[in-house]
Amino acid sequence: MSIVLEINNLSKNYGKIQALKNVSFSVPTGTVYGILGPNGSGKTTMLGIIMDVLRQTSGTISLFGHTPTAIDRRKIGTLLETPNFYHYMSGADNLQISAAIKGVQNPDIDSVLKQVNLYQRKDSKFQTYSLGMKQRLAIAACLLGDPEVMVFDEPTNGLDPVGIAEIRDLIKRLAQHGKTIIMASHLLDEVEKVCSHVAILKKGVLIAEGAVDTILVNEDIVELGAPDMSKLSTVLQSIPNHTRINAGENGKMTIQFPAGTANLASINQHCFQSGVVLNHLQVKKKSLESKFIELTNEVKA
Repeated sequence: MSIVLEINNLSKNYGKIQALKNVSFSVPTGTVYGILGPNGSGKTTMLGIIMDVLRQTSGTISLFGHTPTAIDRRKIGTLLETPNFYHYMSGADNLQISAAIKGVQNPDIDSVLKQVNLYQRKDSKFQTYSLGMKQRLAIAACLLGDPEVMVFDEPTNGLDPVGIAEIRDLIKRLAQHGKTIIMASHLLDEVEKVCSHVAILKKGVLIAEGAVDTILVNEDIVELGAPDMSKLSTVLQSIPNHTRINAGENGKMTIQFPAGTANLASINQHCFQSGVVLNHLQVKKKSLESKFIELTNEVKA
């Protein structure tokens, strides 16, 4: 799989504040790549550097296999802030102005409006659009010129649940048509539902990156108790395929397994044959939310 974007040891300082700290990752062609992190983690700074709005303090960026040029960046549709549309003009007329500003010759306005499901409202004034429709029109503006790559900063920010669902569906459709999409978000649920790959930032530090189903995997947590907790701790170490053992709540212990692989009967039998009689055995599913919190709390930034 070819690489659209490669970031190597990228750092950005604002005086004494280090917004990005030696971040490295690559974005494969045709993926929906999420840059995920709490507010203040460096996501917007990262996108600004990618689009040459900001200059990095150190590190390098490669686009389409080489140092990016202005021509390369014109192959990217960007939505980094709320676009300025004229409220008294129609959606189609606003896109004509956007095309002129971007220097797109003979823009296919109808085509991009159909892609974002606004064709039926192309002659309606912008001020009559819902928030979700306004955001879809902004994405339509990004599609002018048929860019290979699209970069979005918090594309569902401020939208109601219906608007969020509309934007998520639109991003999925664009990906199905071969677009590479890079999007920053602080919403774990958004990234988990639409992204194929993710880089997780905390205070400018990259703490995890890779395929979403690997990085944000739901694990099975089994909580156990026994009269002799010290012996239980030792016995648990020999259970096959576990990923982690921790002290649990109320004097219990927990053992973690890949999602869907925990087998209570096998665990109970293993402990009994090893001389430990359990008085507590329960499966608890780890949510993606807790996984994300665990990841971001594990790094001292």
